[in-house]
Amino acid sequence: MAPQSAFPKVTHMMRHQKFDAARIRDDFPALQKDVNGKLVTFLDSAASAQKPYQVIEAMSDVMHDHYANVHRGVYEFSQQTTLKFEDARRKVAGFLNAASEDEIIFTRNTTEAINLFAQSWGRQNLTADDEIILTTLEHHANIVPWHMLRAEIGFTIKIAPIHEDGAINMSAYRELLTEKTKLVSMIGMSNAIGTVLPVQQMTALAKQAGATVMIDATQSVVHMDVDVREIGCDFLAFTGHKLYGPTGIGVLYGRAELLEAMPPYQGGGEMIETVSFDEVTYKSAPARFEAGTPAIVEVIGLGAAIDYIQQFDKTDIQAHEKSLLDMATRGIEHIEGVHIHGTTADKASILSFTMEGIHPHDIGTIFDQMGIAVRAGHHCAQPLMKVLNVPATVRASFAIYNTEQDVERLIEAIHKVKAIFG
Repeated sequence: MAPQSAFPKVTHMMRHQKFDAARIRDDFPALQKDVNGKLVTFLDSAASAQKPYQVIEAMSDVMHDHYANVHRGVYEFSQQTTLKFEDARRKVAGFLNAASEDEIIFTRNTTEAINLFAQSWGRQNLTADDEIILTTLEHHANIVPWHMLRAEIGFTIKIAPIHEDGAINMSAYRELLTEKTKLVSMIGMSNAIGTVLPVQQMTALAKQAGATVMIDATQSVVHMDVDVREIGCDFLAFTGHKLYGPTGIGVLYGRAELLEAMPPYQGGGEMIETVSFDEVTYKSAPARFEAGTPAIVEVIGLGAAIDYIQQFDKTDIQAHEKSLLDMATRGIEHIEGVHIHGTTADKASILSFTMEGIHPHDIGTIFDQMGIAVRAGHHCAQPLMKVLNVPATVRASFAIYNTEQDVERLIEAIHKVKAIFG
């Protein structure tokens, strides 16, 4: 294992570029395309973001110039690719302010990262007498794995509720924390309505109760600064494809001493130290949790995406996306028959709404005819939809490349939908 070291936050070291959304948009080739005769307005980045040339080229260069399997070859191609692969791990560690790159495990996505955590740490540490806490805002990826494990072990799942405006009910959360609480696993930012949870405060309260803390940071790493040591969490997961990187690559961060105590999630090549028909010994983390040939090109693409996003000051990104969210909110909140879901001040980049008497899928279809891409559905958050008392919403999500013109087109499209449906 590499020695533990304090990784400086890369964002504090880089000379940031001036933020200009119109110029940034030019970096994304898909955004130069027409949809139904109109230049695309892409407002579904919360599902999966577009990719800049820099990421596409970084991945292409590997396959074009020196592709080879990593960690296993003594020849030049393998060594070059291994260096880029492990450099991406160091970039992720710096991005999260992890203490060491050995705390960074590559997975396929957030879903696999949470499943890994549940099946390894959860199976080892949870008993039938224990309680875990989730929140009403969770994505299915942070619900289903715990249901599956509960069916085997029998622990209790408690749910921290939200207020009517979508904010977490902190007094109710405090009351749920007891000496039986073994784990708090919570989303950092709601993918469905944009609520940003006070994860640092919630983590501190969980720690006072003696609980382990896992953060689903899939949305929050894209839109705000995420520092695992500042938060104080034990584990954290995110995915590459929402961070302007490729699909097929995700990250599980875990504190080194906890990872070292966890058993492997999968078995095979790369994660072993020795193998015989009588005994198997395993490598230390992170290799212990990365069985088989990894997503080599995708990992390098994730590293390039982190480089790309760190050109800009996160406060500039937040300010830009907040201005778009505020503009869109002001533009539709007084339209008769439109209801915005999630109105707390503690939210970011997502505007989720319904229109009276009009199915969200119909709204999304009309938007598409106007060249506007939004998501219509339950957003893999069915328990939240039940609390909101709707089967689905229309979700417009803003990203680094969106502009005020995109917001104007969104508002225009809502008025057109109203006109069509009378």
